[in-house]
This record gives sequence, structure tokens and C-alpha cells, in this order.
Amino acid sequence: MSWFTDSIRAFLDRGDRLLLAFCLAASGYGLVLIYSATRYLETNRNMIVQAVAILLGILVYVLMSSVDIELFTEKSWKWMLAFNLVVNLLVRTPLGVEAGGNRSWISIPGFPVNIQPAEVAKLTFVLLLAWQINKLREKGISRPSAVFQIAGHTLFMFAVIAVTSGDFGMGLTYLFIFVVMAWTGGVKKRWFLLAAAVCVVGIVLIWPHVSDMYFMKRFTVVIDHILGNPDTIYEQTQDVGWQQTRSIMAIGSGGLTGMGYLQGIQTQSSYKQALPARETDEIFAVCGEEFGLIGCCLLLLMLALIILRCVWVARRACSHQSALIAMGYAGMLLAQVGVNVGMCLYIFPVVGLTLPFISYGGSSIVTMFAAMGIVSGIKMRSLPSWLRDRNQL
Repeated sequence: MSWFTDSIRAFLDRGDRLLLAFCLAASGYGLVLIYSATRYLETNRNMIVQAVAILLGILVYVLMSSVDIELFTEKSWKWMLAFNLVVNLLVRTPLGVEAGGNRSWISIPGFPVNIQPAEVAKLTFVLLLAWQINKLREKGISRPSAVFQIAGHTLFMFAVIAVTSGDFGMGLTYLFIFVVMAWTGGVKKRWFLLAAAVCVVGIVLIWPHVSDMYFMKRFTVVIDHILGNPDTIYEQTQDVGWQQTRSIMAIGSGGLTGMGYLQGIQTQSSYKQALPARETDEIFAVCGEEFGLIGCCLLLLMLALIILRCVWVARRACSHQSALIAMGYAGMLLAQVGVNVGMCLYIFPVVGLTLPFISYGGSSIVTMFAAMGIVSGIKMRSLPSWLRDRNQL
């Protein structure tokens, strides 16, 4: 118990209370939206689960702030790597359950909610990648062997997630985290240009063989929608594009100020498919319908403040590794916000990514608070201003 009280005392003295306030404001806004989005179910279970997850998240935030994350990673990196592999493989065991078209969840007997392993593994993936980049930069991070090692680590995790759960949306988040951390770590631009060229050539070569797959149709329907292709209007509105069509209708109907809280036509409809996944993937559409453009801008401002705070902490970190960790979590948030909002605006395919701190999901909320708690711990151990100034000379 002394460690627990010491952790609280240390957090109150030096912890990032401003970042915690930003997280609480965003998750509180999310609770308001979740209540409206699940009101048609005539049960408060979702609200209770989310509220408990937020309370647990606050506790995890405070405790993670007290952890010397660099020392922990140095001593435990092998265990963390094994954890990332094993926890994702659990979805292929009898514990795995399917939801939203992906087998991305595990159900533990006696535990009240399902857990998404790839969501939890993002925490340790960022820590491991930061540790790896920091080690490799001693001899030059842009060396081919160094780039292949960090890229191989990322592609390995992407492959594990794709094979075990088929959750390509979560895999894309890992790839975006890698891009942000590799860029921050000093990998030269030519490697990014080469990777982009390889991706383009790869897509051109494999597209004829995969274009008929349902997952790929999610991409083509977005392209057809943007280009206004009249030949696929049914797919755009009634088939693959149904969810996004309902989403942009809800957002558009909200106008500037919205229809009013608990007054959204689609949000309050008892027909489940009126606005599919309204408490998770499409919660941004709930915000747009009931609070309008002003409400959406407020939501994005809250999330932007969290991301910018992570960048602020990274710039003042006591070491390159800590800066990479903070930037990795900033990239994680930016990727999920961009993809989720893009899905709701019909400019990105549906890939099943939730909106951080806003969407319903216990494992997501706790993971986000844990990540921000690590960032708070980095802030607690940041360099003093006079030493930062010397480093910039």
C-alpha cells in the first residue's frame, strides 16, 4: 500500500494533471453521447460499463505515471514481445469471439466485458518500438539493417493481427504508429518514399486478384462515392456503403447546431440499422446529428488538445526514447481519430476503429488512459528548462 500512496503523492506533486483533465473532458463528452446512442436499448448497461472503465482508467493513469517506463522496458522487453504475440493469439482459442465481422475479441468467463487484445497490445508495441529505435540509432537509424529491423517488427505485428483476427483497421493503426515513430526517430525521407512506391506497385499488382473480396469493396465503394460513379449507386447507398450513407445523412441533418440532445432522428430510432454501430464506430455521427457542426468541432478540439499535449511532453522529454514513446501515443490517437472521422464522413472505408475516449468500449478506454498515464510519467521526469536549452545548442 505504501507504493500506492507514494504513487498518488508523486502524481499530485509532478503528474500531468492538465492531460488528465483533457482526457476526462473527452471521456465525459463520450458518456453523454453514449447515453443518447444507446437510449433506444432501454438499458443502462453500456453507460455503467463505460463509467466504470473511466474510473478504472483514472486509477491506471495515476499508477502508470509513477512507472519508470524506460527501466521497465529495458528489463522486460522479451516478456513484452511474448505478451504481444500470445495475447493476439488468444482470439483463435475458445476464448475468442466474433463481433462486427472480425474475431477481434476474447471473452473471459466471469468477466463482465469482452477484451480486444490488439487494443491492449498497442501499449507495449509503442514501448518496444521506441526501445528498438533508440538502440539502433547509436549506429545510425537509417542504415538498411536498422530500417529493416524496425519495419520487420511492425509488419510482424500487422501480420499477426491480420491472420488471427482479420482486423485490418487495427493493423493500419500499427502502421501509422510506425510511420510517426520512424519519422521522429530520424529515418531519412528516402525510405518513406521507397515504401510508398512499393505500396503503390503492390496494390497495382494484387488488385485484380482481390478486388472482388468484401473487404476490398469497402475501399472501392468509397472511391466510387467520392468520384460520383452512377454505376455503383446501389452499392454506395444500400449495400457496402449503407453504414456510411446513414452516417453522412445524420451529420448533414444536424446542420450548425444540431437537432438537440436526445432529439436525433436516427440516433433515437429503435431500428438498430437506422444508424449502425452508433455507440462505437459511428458515434461521431451521433454528435453531428444532435450537436451539429459546433458539437463536432468541440469534440475534435478536445481530442486535438490531448494529442498536442503528448507532442508537448515529447519535446521536453528527458531522453530520445521517452520522446519516441510520447510521439508514438500521439500518432496512435491521431490515426484513430482520422480514420474514424473519415469513416463517418464517407471518405475512408469502414475498418472498425473506434473514436478514442469517445466511443463505447471498456478495453479501449482503459488502454487510452494507461497510454496517457505513461505520457504523464514522461512529463514527471522531463528535463529542466536550462538543460533543454543546452541540448538545443
